Amino acid sequence: MAERPPHGSARPGGRTARTRAAVLAAALEELGTHEFGALTMDRLAQRSGVHASTIRRRWRTVEGVVIDLLSQQGGTIPTPDTGDLRQDLHQLARAIADFHATLRNRNLIEHIVAGAAQGPRIADIVRDAFTARTEHVTQIVTHAIARGELPPEVDAKEVIAALGAPFYYRLLILRGTIDDRLVHVSAEAAYLAARTGVFSSPSR
Repeated sequence: MAERPPHGSARPGGRTARTRAAVLAAALEELGTHEFGALTMDRLAQRSGVHASTIRRRWRTVEGVVIDLLSQQGGTIPTPDTGDLRQDLHQLARAIADFHATLRNRNLIEHIVAGAAQGPRIADIVRDAFTARTEHVTQIVTHAIARGELPPEVDAKEVIAALGAPFYYRLLILRGTIDDRLVHVSAEAAYLAARTGVFSSPSR
């Protein structure tokens, strides 16, 4: 038996796609102006023009909508594939910076992370979304390993985590802004650490 598609997924085009687009746009607007806890089916229905029963049928819960939204928004950050690890990491760092330069995207991440501290269900959503995105982006490192730029024992997830972590420390802990210096240092630090074996796992 074929697996059921994820909540909110649909074939491109048609009423189903328009419904998904409207609901996700409404969720993004709501999270850009209100805390996660204020997000309800009724608010989504009012802002999107989609009946609450339809939203419940497709996504089941507000959390289901947010999972879909995080997946969509994460996909707006491109994964470079230039054929050079250093250049790929710098381009990825710049893409992360550009994503968070938009106030709405920044608010989305801040509110979702704040919501994760309020309960395990939201925490699971955040962890799963970021884990999925990290696993996708690790192809930058696995391609570099295949090209011989890095040894095979390098942990690709650790490389990507090391690049991304300074951005979220700056945004969520220091409550600061992302600048060109942070973009450069994050990419260079991850690259040089990977090249010198910092992320190599002897057990692999």
